[in-house]
Amino acid sequence: MATKNNKQSQLPTENHADFPLGKTNFKLMAIAGAAIVIGFLLMLGPSTTEAGFEPDIFSTRRIVIGPGLAFLGFVFMAFAIIFRPRTK
Repeated sequence: MATKNNKQSQLPTENHADFPLGKTNFKLMAIAGAAIVIGFLLMLGPSTTEAGFEPDIFSTRRIVIGPGLAFLGFVFMAFAIIFRPRTK
């Protein structure tokens, strides 16, 4: 029976500087994800059917605010991934 050496069986510890993204990046990404979801939720609403026309499909909330917020969320997501906090 061969016994394993303790030094070889232990996994190397990861240094926080080795990770490509930090806590700040994940917080910013969560905010951006929430903005994207809220933007898509603002675009939801009743649709026009053959039985009747729904004028709400042309509302400012559905064609300006919702898509704009979702777009800004995607732009902010790119910023959140690229963002590198200042070192002390």
